[in-house]
Amino acid sequence: MIQGTHSDAGKSMLVTALCRALHRRGLKVAPFKPQNMALNSAVTVDGGEIGRAQAAQARACGLEPHSDMNPVLLKPTTDRAAQVILRGQAIGTLDAVAYHDYKRRAREAVLAAWASLTSRFDHLIVEGAGSPAEINLREHDIANMGFAEAVDCPVILLADIDRGGVFAHVVGTLALLSGSERERIVGVVINRFRGDRSLLQPGLDWLENETGKPVLGVLPYLQDLHLEAEDALPARNSPADAAAGPTLRVAVPVLPRISNHTDLDPLRLHPAVELVWVRPGRPLPPADLLILLGSKAVRADLAALREQRWDRDLLRHLRYGGKLIGICGGYQMLGRTIRDPEGIEGVPGSSPGLNLLPLDTTLTPEKRLRRVRGRLALRDAPLEGYEIHAGVTTVLAPGQPAAELAHGPDGLISADDQILGSYVHGLLDHPQACAALLDWARSQPTDRAQPIAGTGCAPDIRAVRERDLERLADMAEAHLDMSTILSLLEVR
Repeated sequence: MIQGTHSDAGKSMLVTALCRALHRRGLKVAPFKPQNMALNSAVTVDGGEIGRAQAAQARACGLEPHSDMNPVLLKPTTDRAAQVILRGQAIGTLDAVAYHDYKRRAREAVLAAWASLTSRFDHLIVEGAGSPAEINLREHDIANMGFAEAVDCPVILLADIDRGGVFAHVVGTLALLSGSERERIVGVVINRFRGDRSLLQPGLDWLENETGKPVLGVLPYLQDLHLEAEDALPARNSPADAAAGPTLRVAVPVLPRISNHTDLDPLRLHPAVELVWVRPGRPLPPADLLILLGSKAVRADLAALREQRWDRDLLRHLRYGGKLIGICGGYQMLGRTIRDPEGIEGVPGSSPGLNLLPLDTTLTPEKRLRRVRGRLALRDAPLEGYEIHAGVTTVLAPGQPAAELAHGPDGLISADDQILGSYVHGLLDHPQACAALLDWARSQPTDRAQPIAGTGCAPDIRAVRERDLERLADMAEAHLDMSTILSLLEVR
């Protein structure tokens, strides 16, 4: 099990690296995260929902993601409440106090999923959540040491040196653990190191002498690593490459419960795209394309959009000939009404939509979870992705669907060809679909006469992710004490 001294220490990355390294050695290995809190999720082969990081780790193992790999997924709806996904299926929304009481039942689901995976695989690499030293969350813990002790799992502690204070993080974390928990930690890994290892060695020697824990590796800071984010948005905008020629600007309003922003990973990597994340307090800038992403609380995020006056910016953008895409919750916002009679995402009621597409949406307890494939209406480009949504959307007037999927039409394109809405996550993943959507977005009159580069310039995001899985495995083999790690697996 990999546990971190704090959130974002790099646990997901290290688990992914070990999964691919062990898979390359021919071992039958799978990932496991008992409890995850994230708004980016993926649909599993068994029709469930798990965190995207665990789906990426499954691919690192050469596997299809399965709901057992992340038996508890918490998707925040407010600062104090979250939808609880248990072994792939939503069971309701609980506030923090109610979930604390619910942990006993969640623990049963975690141990059942663990038993299921251990019966099918020789080795599991487990990812903790947050820090094991969060003493206010120790009771009924299923995310870190509580789980490790329940299944008798050895733990490697990971610390991020790039943030500073790495030795204090390690020593402080160990000091806050019980004696049995400290004994369970078999070693320490330092992450995101830049510089000459020899200059760090005196600190590593001190750490081993002070704690009695061996340092099992110092991982370098990897530039331009493109793994699917578990939750956090990119810290910076993505500038276009001037050498790629004429660029296209894409602006994305950052709403409080924005989800599955990994849908835009292909645009982050596109050399001819400038991707701008617009934070609260700033107007939507001039752009060729605006994108409304998914949301875990669509009505609340729609209210936030109006509070920022971004609805006015959207209308101005359309008046000047700009294009607009809504994906999943963003697609629902484009309609006339969003109804939530049962309070699925908050207080029961209804909200007027942006009234830009002729459709109504009603939120229901049953989630639509499925993988999809088909053809995009634009250029008949191939399309493959997934749906995760609680809404049932009714199109109120005849129109051009955004795509034809194996199960039927999806989404809508406005009569004036300026707006496209779709339920499909992964809309941009296929290079041909990405190129078709960007050329459509760039077709309005501007002072830049040349269109952006086409299919040949669109990145193959799946190939990029596969390349980086190999980079991670190479890093693990070069910078970790793999003999000790393999010996731990042999002991198990």
